[in-house]
Amino acid sequence: MTIATVADPMTDTVRDPAPVVPAIAVHGVSHAYGTRKALDDVSLTVPAARFTALLGLNGAGKTTLFSLITRLYDTRQGSIDVLGHRVSREPGEALRLLGVVFQARTLDLDITVMDNLLYHAALHGIGSRAARQRAKTVLQEIDLADRAPDQVRKLSGGQMRRVEIARALLHQPRILVLDEPTVGLDVASKSAIVRQVRALVRERGVAVLWATHLLDEVMPGDAVVVLHRGRVLASGDVADVVAAAGAADMRSAFIALTGGAPEVAE
Repeated sequence: MTIATVADPMTDTVRDPAPVVPAIAVHGVSHAYGTRKALDDVSLTVPAARFTALLGLNGAGKTTLFSLITRLYDTRQGSIDVLGHRVSREPGEALRLLGVVFQARTLDLDITVMDNLLYHAALHGIGSRAARQRAKTVLQEIDLADRAPDQVRKLSGGQMRRVEIARALLHQPRILVLDEPTVGLDVASKSAIVRQVRALVRERGVAVLWATHLLDEVMPGDAVVVLHRGRVLASGDVADVVAAAGAADMRSAFIALTGGAPEVAE
């Protein structure tokens, strides 16, 4: 990648550009459950304003990594920075910058879509008037404005997931992290969610970390991190990872990197 330099008009000297702070930087992170090591010296970078796919089979350590990034678990070995804020030292500021969609559903099924959003907004200290306006806006963005007064249990699985994404956007985060967000959804629902999240990157400049075991959710222009058995095997632009593996495509690269592990689904 070529880095442009900047000329100072006052001196005609060339200045190096200010360094770009990554959305998320993980350095040397390990984590174990008793004697079982779930993550082993994991380091990776999620660039700002891009879609990064965290690609790995079930059990690779993706959910554990997300739990550390979102501080459900404490980081005991290594460090995690969110836009330059160390999660262990500045958890409030780091988490304020994150919107999170976990793999397990976390909506209250017995209240309305709008009430779910308003409750979440209150947790972030957003006033009631602003919260209602933001809720209406994000529901329009995900094409569910007409379902605001409905109980969540009346929604389909894909619609529930879209409400969770809307909820994650209420406090206007700069980074969205999603753990296997399309698991269990039909093809149409999955396609709609992928399309809407990619639009956030394109139109809002939101950085996305998208954990998946599905190859068809990884596009040629993405950044990708291959996580296998708790270790990062490769990271970078898709084209670079494929080339470094001496493969023809991402599917072949994954198989080559993991030594013939069961294929991720398409």
